[in-house]
Amino acid sequence: MSVRRFYDRWPQYNRRLTEVIRDMTEQQLAIRSSPDRDPIWAVVGHTAAARTYWLCGVLGEPGAETTPWPDSDGEGWEDHLDHPRTAAELVMALDTTWAVVDGVLDRWTPEQLEETVERRYAGKVIVHSRSSILQRMLTHEAYHCGELSQTLGIHGLPQIDLWRSD
Repeated sequence: MSVRRFYDRWPQYNRRLTEVIRDMTEQQLAIRSSPDRDPIWAVVGHTAAARTYWLCGVLGEPGAETTPWPDSDGEGWEDHLDHPRTAAELVMALDTTWAVVDGVLDRWTPEQLEETVERRYAGKVIVHSRSSILQRMLTHEAYHCGELSQTLGIHGLPQIDLWRSD
């Protein structure tokens, strides 16, 4: 038995984000919630990149080479604000990184969720369970979808409704 049933709405959340981003223009993707915040395209890129960072970089899962972030230790294109990304590039990033998440949801078993991994960060060793990483990723995506929805709504654009029924 896989862990998919524990995260059964996550594919829907990914679809909702992708549906909104797919139709955005370059001008819309450049919108910022305030001058000191990242543009929409960079927030979406950061959200997608976190998937490969945690699953491939920290946990060693396969698939990073199929995404825009084959090296999770380096800077990603979301870090280069002077090179905006298009809706097509963002959708590709969401789709390819979702494939990594999707594979994990099928392969991992409930028993594996308690397995731990050590991560070095800021000179410290931090221990994470697989479960804590999936929870972190899911809440990270929900957080940024909320951030994006607020920015989109302020500008009169369609928001990301994660819970809309199909």
